[in-house]
Amino acid sequence: MTRHVVILLLLILCGTAFGHDYAPGAKQTQPILLKGGTLFTISDGVKTGYDLLMVDGRIAEIAENIKPPENTKVIDIAGKHVYPGLIAAGTRIGLEEISAVRATVDTREVGRATPEVRSHIAYNPDSEIIPTIRSNGIAYAQIVPQGSMLRGRSCLLNLDAWTKEDAAEKLEVGLHLAWPAAAVRTTWYETRTPEEQKKAMAESRRQLNSLFDEARAYAIAKAADPDIDVDLRWEAMLPIWTGDLPLFVHAGDYRQIRQAVEFCSERGLKMILVGGEEAWKVTDLLSRNDIPVVYCNSHDLPMRSDDDYDLAYKIPRLLSEGGVRFCLGSQSSWPARNMPFDAGQAVAFGLDRDVALRAMTLTPAEMMGVDRNIGSLEVGKKASVIVSDGDIMDHLTHNVTHMFIEGRSVDLDNKHKELYRKYRDRKTD
Repeated sequence: MTRHVVILLLLILCGTAFGHDYAPGAKQTQPILLKGGTLFTISDGVKTGYDLLMVDGRIAEIAENIKPPENTKVIDIAGKHVYPGLIAAGTRIGLEEISAVRATVDTREVGRATPEVRSHIAYNPDSEIIPTIRSNGIAYAQIVPQGSMLRGRSCLLNLDAWTKEDAAEKLEVGLHLAWPAAAVRTTWYETRTPEEQKKAMAESRRQLNSLFDEARAYAIAKAADPDIDVDLRWEAMLPIWTGDLPLFVHAGDYRQIRQAVEFCSERGLKMILVGGEEAWKVTDLLSRNDIPVVYCNSHDLPMRSDDDYDLAYKIPRLLSEGGVRFCLGSQSSWPARNMPFDAGQAVAFGLDRDVALRAMTLTPAEMMGVDRNIGSLEVGKKASVIVSDGDIMDHLTHNVTHMFIEGRSVDLDNKHKELYRKYRDRKTD
């Protein structure tokens, strides 16, 4: 009995150790006027010296010299930059606290085929990581389940909420598939022979085809007879056959990408590529099939010994020049906070600034089907807005001073800032 009590107390302590102390913002109760800023609307250019009025959680007006309604809170932002809240795609935020501590990681289910998994079920809105991410201007994150093949469904959540239900922007964004390896590896840590690797790859492809064939057969049977016995796995996949949800395919090697495009084309699936280290090699294929990319490798080392050392930095420009729609993402948790600087780096390596901003705002919103509500500064859209002292993509002038999610003022403090203040103010003899 004593042993059980001790274990229970330890579990409670572990749970409280990874919860932040910052209360979500209260619902907007009065109009808020951001006055005299430089507005990067994304959809309608840059407007200098403009005002933005937020009423009841929505953008009510964008104009010069707006006359504030009665009881309006006016915030002078002259000289500051205003953007829509940034959107981080492809992340594990809220599913993973410390990757080396198993008790704080809940990213996957057991098995290679778990399409019924819904990532928001495991999401922790009190993660200590979340405040560090939103302080850099990231207001929304796509939360993606992990796994070795058919992973489950992702969601899009705002990063300032009491519960995962409160955070929900869209609870089902798409189904995620990790594409099987497509090349024999010769690295030192690969212990299998080339023949063994080829056999394993062929078996993975066979399993993949079998899974989707079964799921398709279930969808056809369900359409013919809605009263058939329910299979939760195949039930979860019904929206991809109707086109209501896309299939996010995680792949890096250009051979994997070619195989995935052919696979989805044959089955009439709406595909979005995630990762995309070698997407630059197949831009014609991606552009021709209108397959967008969630590029997650802005700081990776080159995949091949003869690749340019700075290839990862140039890939956003190469995708853009190849006519491929893309957004920036991170297949991790806390590194997602660096997304604005990833965009700035891409600009330094030739990407157009407007495209870089769009890759963190409107383009991911379009990919996830939420662009009617977020992703740009437009009248009628949700008042999810950030204000920075300067260029959001520049390390030197980036300093997010205000964030609003649906008109709610968000606390931008975090553990890192607390520690900075603690040691800055340390008294020494």
